Amino acid sequence: MDSLITAAARALATGDPLGALKRVALREDAPSLALRGIAMAQLGDFARAKLLLRRAARGFGSREAVARARCIVAEAEIALVSRDLGWPVKALEAARATLDSHGDRINAAHARNIEVRRLLLLGRLDDAERMLADLDPTPFPPASRAAHELVVAGIAIRRLQTKRARAALQVAGQAARAARIPALMAEVESASRVLEMPAGRVIARGEEHLLRLDEVETLLASPTFVVDACRHVVHGADAVVSLATRPILFALMRHLGEAWPGDVPRSTLIADAFRIRHADETHRARLRVEVGRLRAILRPLADISATELGFALLPHAACEVVVLAPPVEDRHAAVLALLADGESWSSSALSMALGASPRTVQRALESLAADGKVQSFGRGPARRWMTPPVPDFPSILLLPGPLPID
Repeated sequence: MDSLITAAARALATGDPLGALKRVALREDAPSLALRGIAMAQLGDFARAKLLLRRAARGFGSREAVARARCIVAEAEIALVSRDLGWPVKALEAARATLDSHGDRINAAHARNIEVRRLLLLGRLDDAERMLADLDPTPFPPASRAAHELVVAGIAIRRLQTKRARAALQVAGQAARAARIPALMAEVESASRVLEMPAGRVIARGEEHLLRLDEVETLLASPTFVVDACRHVVHGADAVVSLATRPILFALMRHLGEAWPGDVPRSTLIADAFRIRHADETHRARLRVEVGRLRAILRPLADISATELGFALLPHAACEVVVLAPPVEDRHAAVLALLADGESWSSSALSMALGASPRTVQRALESLAADGKVQSFGRGPARRWMTPPVPDFPSILLLPGPLPID
């Protein structure tokens, strides 16, 4: 490897893409194309970067399997950053296996880290943790160690394990400073701010206040009866009941939780749950049926009693009932929560992450765009959606993934 290639690679390793381009910008050999592709990716020109990396992969000979595998890993990272979650994962797995078999442990670990980050975006935390368990980050260089700890922190934050997240972010910060890469240090700082921002809003006895993520963790670990409007579940002292697929029942549950220890008039429950203005006897009969269904589901945790005006919640053991809601509520909050990372997403990637149909996601994006909350650029398959970070908007409790108690 000649001196210019070596110097360009060192410049890229320290986060200096312009310095790398000065050395290889006019060259067309495969190593130079690969380094130019990585440099363009660091500068944000992902389309050009992918083309250069593909040309480099084709340019390497049959005996240069490791170099081709590194190009595939770099392209996979670009796909991840540009939120192309449909990029062929099997190609990355094959590249990782090639690197591992040829003794390139660091780049093989980097490939695994990319796979874990993709799983994290999709909310598949169990799979992500299983992949991380096979990695020993001790021999990693500072930049790779920082990236590894950021993933560890991301999983811990999703699981509401704030102490573990803080510890991982502290190690990531030390590694990023040792690597002297400004972009990496900024990424760690941005991830650390999540722990200090409001993550939820507690409503109890007619009052409400904001909670940080560690306070949400403490609340859910307490014996308090929590109606979680972020995940649409009900937390009791010994059990958790999900109403995520029962929107009418959860609407009733939230009203009962916010009114506790008082009751909720039947007219209020009918108007909100069934979305009608004028109720008749058929709606009151339907309300009785839905309350009966909710009573059966809640049997391990609470009862619902009929009162003269309506219905009231009666927890079995909890001495307090609260509703945990997002700091900012929006009809398409889950979409906004993913877009709040500031990256550009395709509608197909949002559909994969949320587990929703492409048409449902597209309607949500069009509605948000009409309200000026998101914007798009590009056309057709290249169209991307993004929004600047929304102040005090929850990006953790609304993200896809298992419940904190799972």
